[in-house]
This record gives sequence, C-alpha cells and structure tokens, in this order.
Amino acid sequence: MTLPEGVERREFDGEERLATQGPPVYGEPTDGEWRLWDARRSKLAAFLEFGMETALQGDETVLYLGAASGTTVSHVADFAGPTYAVEFAPRPARDLLDVAEARRNLFPLLKDARKPETYAHVVESEVDAIVQDVATRGQARVARENARFLQRDGVLLAAIKARSEDVASDPEEVFDLVLADLREEYEILETRQLDPFHDDHLGVAAVPR
Repeated sequence: MTLPEGVERREFDGEERLATQGPPVYGEPTDGEWRLWDARRSKLAAFLEFGMETALQGDETVLYLGAASGTTVSHVADFAGPTYAVEFAPRPARDLLDVAEARRNLFPLLKDARKPETYAHVVESEVDAIVQDVATRGQARVARENARFLQRDGVLLAAIKARSEDVASDPEEVFDLVLADLREEYEILETRQLDPFHDDHLGVAAVPR
C-alpha cells in the first residue's frame, strides 16, 4: 500500500509515525513543518497504518462527513485538494472554522450529513473520495445518500461505529447489517476492524456500483 503524496513516515520519539505537512492544530508533536498523524486519534490514519488500500494519491477532491473539530480532516486537507468538511454540532464546528483559517482548501459546512440536499449547492458535483466518520444510527444510509457526490471511479472510506448503530448488539452482527445495507449502493473492496486503535469500529473501503 502506497501512502498518498503528502503523507510520510517521520520519526517521533524514536518511532516512525505517519505525518502530514501543515500548521499544527491540536497540540500534536511536530518535526519541522511535519506533524504527527496519530492513528489512535484518527480512524483514517488507522486505515493507513493497517495498510488498507484507500486509493488516495493526494490532491483529490474530498467530502468529509463528520468532521468534528477538525483533527482528521485537517490532515486530509494537508495532502488533498478541495476538502468539504460537514459537521452538524455547532461547538466543534466553531473549532473547525479556526482550523480552516490556515487551510484555504478546507471548506467547513455546518450541516447534517443525513441531509445532503442542504449542501448540494456547495459541494462539487463529483468528488474523488468520501471519508465518513459519523456517530449516528443509519451510517449506511448516510453513505448511500451522499453517493450522489461521488464520481464513478471514486472511493468511500467509512469508519463504522458499532455502538452508534446499536449499543447492545454484538459488533460483528452490527457490521454485517451495515455492510448489507451499504451493498445497495456500493461494492465493498476491503474491510478491517480498527482495534486496538479504535474499539468496535470497522474500516470500510468501497466504490459505487
């Protein structure tokens, strides 16, 4: 698995770790202009640490669903092209605005990822990648409804949170149900459970049908 251009392994405290080049955001360690991209704080970084094939090469147009305060999406914007960051909660969205001030290619949207029609007028009609990290029921539905933005050879990279779907059920059963729902719109290329970085999370790489 080749890392996207703009993502490298740099030495932090004697260990080779993922890093991107950009202004620090949340107090992460830095090495000159490079900053640590910690897989324990970022599901997408965990994808890369596990060698999942993300299809990201660098300079893609990205739609990021569930941007929160900007921890992961700031790293994405370091190596991607235009990056649309959707976040529903006002408090983290304010932090996201601060992150975007230093990244001219990062466009924060205070919107609900379950309602893509509310930001369809802003997002480019065909993005290269959708990165999804939403803490809600119906995660497959969110991915399916946002598929309208993804070009035919684009990729969905979704971190499925079992406890957000059903706190009481076995995570394996939850993942099976979510994947079955996703298959209505996507072909699943690869899955990987993200522990020990993130418990009860499944990383999914998929392409449109």
